[in-house]
Amino acid sequence: MNRWLAPLLLMLATSVHATATDATAPSVQLRGHTFSIELATTDAARQHGLMERTNLPADHGMLFVFASSAPQAFWMKNTLIPLDILYFDDARKLVSMQLDVPPCKADPCPIYPSHASARYVLELAAGTSRSIGAKPGDELTINGAVGTVQ
Repeated sequence: MNRWLAPLLLMLATSVHATATDATAPSVQLRGHTFSIELATTDAARQHGLMERTNLPADHGMLFVFASSAPQAFWMKNTLIPLDILYFDDARKLVSMQLDVPPCKADPCPIYPSHASARYVLELAAGTSRSIGAKPGDELTINGAVGTVQ
C-alpha cells in the first residue's frame, strides 16, 4: 500500500497547487463570459501589447490599465492577428468598441480611437465581442489584482 500512497499524495498536492494558481490568475468577465487575461499596466507593456502573436485563444485577452481615464487610441503595428478593442471608463462600463480590427500590413498604420474617455482597454480575438453580444454600457468585472499602474 505504501507504493500507492506516494503517487496519490503527489497527485493531490499537484491538484491543490493547480487550483490555487488558477484561482489567482487574472481574468475578466463580460456578459457572463470569463476571459483569462494578461495585464498591461506599464508603458512598455502597453506599447508592446499583443504584437508578434500568431494566435489568441477565444477565451483569452489582454487588459490595458491606465492610471487615469482619457481618450485612448490603439494601432496594430506588428500585430499579426485581428482583434476586437473594447474601451471601458472608470466605472468599467463599455463606452466604445473597435471590432474586427485587421493587422497592419504597411506603414502608416491606422489608429483606432475610443469615442469617449477610457481607463481600461480589453483586446480580444476578432469576432468575440459580436459572439457574446457586447454592447455599450456592459460592465467589465476584473478578477485578481491589477497591481501598480505606471
